[in-house]
Amino acid sequence: MPASRRGSGSQNLPTGQTTLAMHTRTQDEEDLPHATKKTMVDHLRKYESAFTLTPQRMRMITEAFKDTLEHGLKEYGQIVPMIPTYVFGWPTGEEKGDFLAVDLGGTNLRVCLVTLQGEGKFEITQTKYRLTEEQKHGDGEKLFDFCAECLQTFINTNTPEDGTGLIKPGQELALGFTFSYPCAQERIDHGQLIRWTKGFGAHNTEGRDVAAMFRTSLEKLHLPVKLTALINDTTGTLIASHYVNPRTKIAVIFGTGCNAAYMENVSEIGKIDNLGIEKSAQMAINCEWGAFDSFQHEHLPRTKYDQIVDETSNKPGEQAFEKLISGRYLGEILRLVICELTDEGVLFLGQNTYKIEKAYSFDTAFLSLMESDPTEELLMIIGIFSHFFALETTLAERQFFRALARLVGRRAARLSACGIAAIVGKMGYLEEGCAVGADGSLYNKYPKFADRVHEGLQDIFGDKGRNIVTHHAEDGSGVGSAIIAAMTKIRKEKGIYAHV
Repeated sequence: MPASRRGSGSQNLPTGQTTLAMHTRTQDEEDLPHATKKTMVDHLRKYESAFTLTPQRMRMITEAFKDTLEHGLKEYGQIVPMIPTYVFGWPTGEEKGDFLAVDLGGTNLRVCLVTLQGEGKFEITQTKYRLTEEQKHGDGEKLFDFCAECLQTFINTNTPEDGTGLIKPGQELALGFTFSYPCAQERIDHGQLIRWTKGFGAHNTEGRDVAAMFRTSLEKLHLPVKLTALINDTTGTLIASHYVNPRTKIAVIFGTGCNAAYMENVSEIGKIDNLGIEKSAQMAINCEWGAFDSFQHEHLPRTKYDQIVDETSNKPGEQAFEKLISGRYLGEILRLVICELTDEGVLFLGQNTYKIEKAYSFDTAFLSLMESDPTEELLMIIGIFSHFFALETTLAERQFFRALARLVGRRAARLSACGIAAIVGKMGYLEEGCAVGADGSLYNKYPKFADRVHEGLQDIFGDKGRNIVTHHAEDGSGVGSAIIAAMTKIRKEKGIYAHV
């Protein structure tokens, strides 16, 4: 991809300095040179072949994915780490009581008080706190201090002295800490951060026990809580969704990042044989499947735009699967295509293009809006380009942009189906069928994403693919975290201490 953009040029001053001169509009809109409908159709064909996944290719990806999952269960240090969570078995539905949950997500910090009422019922009170870029990339200890301070504010707000609050004065509550980044765990209240994902990069944290770091921050403030369980949001989603709908066997997150969790037989997790855990037990596995096909890039259909996204990311070579399907990257993939056509002199001649040349300026939410634009003139797309980028578009260009968004969005959904299919195939769920709890902004807000996942499952499995049904998941990072804290508390009270 050339560094310069079509319509930009440089000029040397007598002082030796170089200034950047951009094209700006000098004519009325009608006089601007625009791409013709035929030109845009011809270009679309090229991108269709680059972004389209055939059923045969999907089946090949699914088989490779399945092999990768099995390797991750057998040995440590694999690309897809298949992390044992030490969450043993499914909830019984009898879990009851008040539990706190702290969720450190990609955008916000969330603090929840969950009252489990049994039989799949619960009540939740929550507050969100915005994370700054400085907190995401600053000192790790300060990040956990901030988490503890937010928890303190939440507890104080909900514990008035007259005893009328949700939390009673002097009450010590079990806390589930949802930490949605890959951690190596040896027990449920411990977790060594393997690597940051989702654009995080706080210093002095990778390789350290994040549960211990958070405990230190909690102790500084003398908070009436006991950190009982460290979980991943996907594991929480699995447990919460099963709590409400026992047909749920798999959970997936398609949002800023992507991940999956499912319940595995301990007998299949070869790498923990030495721990002496009962072979007949079941344990939730946090796949961290965003790393599938990282470094070697043997299986996924990466275009040159995907390669640029990867090479310019904060973790080149890593999270290869995530970079093709997660909400963090889809807008950038589409933006790179638009910039290429601008460089080639197809789009935006005579217009100032500097705003759209900024990396990650094209939000994935724009793709959702473009695909769902109900107007004949595609007024939503006019608004996106004029409001955010000060660019004029023709109907032919807008139709092209919508078709391009559809290609990028559809590929993401079909690749997501390959991951689900790999777990279904491995666990033998196809005949009897199962529910898949799905969450995340892409799944919840992107038009037709769920339909395209289902279509992909049928392309992989044939008609039997209809037996696998995704549904909106229960809140895993809040409710799921609380249920796991409850399950862990019950195991400890019963004296079943092994690895909890």
